[in-house]
Amino acid sequence: MNTRTSEGIAQAAREAVEAALWAPSIHNTQPWSFAVSGDEISLRADPDRRLRVSDPTGRQMIISCGAALFNVRITLMALGYEPEVRRLPNPEGPMLLATVRVRPGREPGEHTRLLYGEVQRRRTHRAGFTALPMPDPLIDALVREAAAEGAHLAPVRSEAPARVLAALTGAAQDVQAQDRQFVLELTRWARPPGSVRRDGVPVAGYPTDPRRTYPQHFASRDYSRGHEWGAAPEERVSTSTGLVALLSTPGDAREDWLTAGEGLQRMLLHASAYGVSVAFHTQALEMCELREFIRRHLCSGEAPQMIMRMGFVLDESESVRRTPSDVLE
Repeated sequence: MNTRTSEGIAQAAREAVEAALWAPSIHNTQPWSFAVSGDEISLRADPDRRLRVSDPTGRQMIISCGAALFNVRITLMALGYEPEVRRLPNPEGPMLLATVRVRPGREPGEHTRLLYGEVQRRRTHRAGFTALPMPDPLIDALVREAAAEGAHLAPVRSEAPARVLAALTGAAQDVQAQDRQFVLELTRWARPPGSVRRDGVPVAGYPTDPRRTYPQHFASRDYSRGHEWGAAPEERVSTSTGLVALLSTPGDAREDWLTAGEGLQRMLLHASAYGVSVAFHTQALEMCELREFIRRHLCSGEAPQMIMRMGFVLDESESVRRTPSDVLE
């Protein structure tokens, strides 16, 4: 591999953008765009894909872009390059979230190759898990992965706080389901059967009739909107809540949201490498009063950025992604 030729750098930049497309995003909105100029990749948030009702500040949009940024970084490292990152480089251009210069690097280590290998395999889960528990050493490793990016992953090992998070999720879901603007926004990103769109949540990406999970039940989004859409649930074996966890950051500014996305994606790729799937529950974090409650009572004053469940599943859900030509400026 020649890491110093302009052709090699250009090819690495293209592969990094292609990898970025596989990052998770709220409702699979894929709210990002890229530009490649010489040895520099620019990452911008796409405000047209921001959820204006449930994400008025753009917090979830920037977290999604942070996950895409991590994919860019890990891809370049896996290809033998060193990503030189400037985050939020232009205060007068708030949509420009990062620039990445492709620099000559070194041969990737085993861990880099491990994470890179999961970029296209990782999937978001939207149902219950099997009863197989996650080993403590793996949980500890996921905590370290998030911390390596400056985020804090806190497994919720006690029943009481897990019940509180489940109740807050259910309350937020019930309120949002009665809000016409929330429902219309969700409808925009729920793909009907036969859709050829390359974004949004596909029919096979959620269960037809979500079953209750135990010991806590976390309410799911109603992507089917009353239709009999979705995949058949694994009701006999996938009824466990899984491990509940909170991802938080010390601050709550745009740079913290970007950090949360990078830490989240690093943790997700490590989890995927060991067969762990993750389900996200952001409903309570989309309501400022509930998010503040979680910050004060469950996050030790840190800003909660993601509520999730983790565990093992039998089948992976499907996903769709836009093409590089769709996101390159």
